[in-house]
Amino acid sequence: MNATVNSIDQIVTLRIELLDTDPLIWRQVEVPTSITLKVLHDVVQAAMGWWDQHLWVFRQDERTYGPAILKEDGCATPILKAETVRLRDIVDPGETVLDYIYDFGDSWEHRLTFTEVRQGDPNVEYPRYVAGKRAAPPEDCGGIPGFYGGLEVLADREHPDHADVADWFGDYDPESMDEFIIEIALARIARRRNAAKATAARKARS
Repeated sequence: MNATVNSIDQIVTLRIELLDTDPLIWRQVEVPTSITLKVLHDVVQAAMGWWDQHLWVFRQDERTYGPAILKEDGCATPILKAETVRLRDIVDPGETVLDYIYDFGDSWEHRLTFTEVRQGDPNVEYPRYVAGKRAAPPEDCGGIPGFYGGLEVLADREHPDHADVADWFGDYDPESMDEFIIEIALARIARRRNAAKATAARKARS
């Protein structure tokens, strides 16, 4: 890709949208372009509040990226290892769109839009949460149909399945998003990245 995205200190603005949600569930995060797509997966999981309990892939045009285990499962579509591809290898200086599918059963489809490749602030740790709206659906609730069907049942105390759905959804509130938890989760990723940078710097000096 363009040479302007080759610096370890450059960042890009990432907007994450959970498709087919209404009102839209979304997040905005600033991420380094030097991270691998495996770390990008970790960033999306942290930003959305998913629990990383299922398989996942990224798709861009005809290319599919995912964890190495998918190659062992004999998928029909060749899977490029997300652990070996860096974000800077696939983003352009303008706008880049990437599809992200999490949980092949529930099939949570996300659109990732990358814009504003630029130099990061040396005093800020990345990835960094910027903004967002609404809580991601509970895991294993049946995808988009199960999610909205469950919300309808929760709203109807006379529904025969109300107790079961209420037990499954727990204290879930679709309008409530805990930004502090997202910030903490992203900070953990930033600390791992900073530790790796420090180790690389020490090796370069030795």
